[in-house]
Amino acid sequence: MPYHDNVIDELNLLVKFSRRSVQEGLKVHHDADIALVEAAERLHSKGMISQIDGGYLTDRGIETAEKAHALIDALDVKVD
Repeated sequence: MPYHDNVIDELNLLVKFSRRSVQEGLKVHHDADIALVEAAERLHSKGMISQIDGGYLTDRGIETAEKAHALIDALDVKVD
């Protein structure tokens, strides 16, 4: 089963969070790309980020982000 665009958008947002510190959050501004805004809203509703517009990773979000990073590392993809 292929990944849907929504899942890709969520993964892309998760890997933007710092791997070095859980104390570094993100802010998704209201005028950001709509796909990014909606990904943040979905991740918040899934309990992975603390705020609807970003904030910090929750415990569940940290675990999921680690897995997303591991997948990228396994595929040897460079993240901006």
